[in-house]
Amino acid sequence: MVKQLLSAFFAGALFGFGLCVSRMTDPSVVVAFLDITGQWDPRLLFVMGGALLVAMPVFPLILKSCRSPVCGEKFSLPAGQAIDKPLVIGSVLFGIGWGLGGVCPGPAVTALSFGAKEAFIFFAALAAGMVLFEKWKIMKS
Repeated sequence: MVKQLLSAFFAGALFGFGLCVSRMTDPSVVVAFLDITGQWDPRLLFVMGGALLVAMPVFPLILKSCRSPVCGEKFSLPAGQAIDKPLVIGSVLFGIGWGLGGVCPGPAVTALSFGAKEAFIFFAALAAGMVLFEKWKIMKS
């Protein structure tokens, strides 16, 4: 249990540090990336590209060489690969929220740690959306 907590803390701290160094916790950087007709800022593209350059070759190697993750019983990978209506709707809603607010969950958690007002507003909206989705899901079934 201690090993899992320390591993999770280290991974989260490293991720948060990377987000701070790359200024991805600043909504104006994200919004500037999405503003392709104005003062476009490509930094987010380089952050995502750098992450993909590291993750793409390493991820399959980890899945092949490790029996289980450090912090769990087994790797949890999606079973289906279908692009269905709920996936598309969820992706569109996420993208709209990300574009309007300039914040997504990872950077928002990091921004919470230094008391950013936008992060608290984001999490209130995120929680409300999760509650509404659960209510909708119950009503639909």
